[in-house]
Amino acid sequence: MHFALWQWLVGIVAGFLIGVSKTGIPGVGILTVPILAYGFGGWESVGIMLPMLVFGDCFAVFWYRRHAQWDKILTLLPWIITGMAIGGLVLWKLGESKSHKDILNVIIGILVLIMLALHLLQDKLGDKLTPRSSIGKASTGTAAGFATTVSNAAGPIMQMYMASYGMRKEEFMGTLAWYLLIFNTAKLPVFGLLTFLHPLKPMLTGHSLLLDLLLAPFILAGVFAGKWLFLRISQKAFHLAVLILAAVAAIKLIVAYWV
Repeated sequence: MHFALWQWLVGIVAGFLIGVSKTGIPGVGILTVPILAYGFGGWESVGIMLPMLVFGDCFAVFWYRRHAQWDKILTLLPWIITGMAIGGLVLWKLGESKSHKDILNVIIGILVLIMLALHLLQDKLGDKLTPRSSIGKASTGTAAGFATTVSNAAGPIMQMYMASYGMRKEEFMGTLAWYLLIFNTAKLPVFGLLTFLHPLKPMLTGHSLLLDLLLAPFILAGVFAGKWLFLRISQKAFHLAVLILAAVAAIKLIVAYWV
């Protein structure tokens, strides 16, 4: 396993940000999608990132497990599974060339910005078009399942969905933690199968898993840094940070297509 020094630095920064996002401020982690893609390429970065996410998810669930609102997850469950199935089929049929991944990220970014706009306008629009409406739940769940499968980028979508309920920050973190642990873990065998079906474009390899293992201490450092930050941030600041970071990440996904 031979990586340049700058690639190690990319991995360390990404690992630390993933840890912070799991226990401190959700939304920070989505910034690792373009960071890892820059360091290791789009296809490889998705496989490298997934075990890192699962590792961080375990700590998030440990700390916030009692605050989860399971009805918010169960309501989306059929639609999330539908989205994951569509995403898996897309990866199986088309693989994930660089241009294909960029297009998917643009779509994800646009979806997040639409949900952000609906959230900010919900007082004027009422409940019919918000993420918590029947149509909103179906589209949110499908989009989240699809996004998490093709690019590990469902975070901003779920953040907009849960922000629409005005959850306390502990409930927000607990619900998001369980959602991410369940569905990120479910993707591991999917990625393993895709590696078997496309051996020339493996998503999980011995080298990628070894890299994940070596980056684990930096994820752990981010986990504790995030927990420290979470205890010191107000509900209002937490909510604002979630919205801003989701918007920044969405714009980044869109702009990256043109760069």
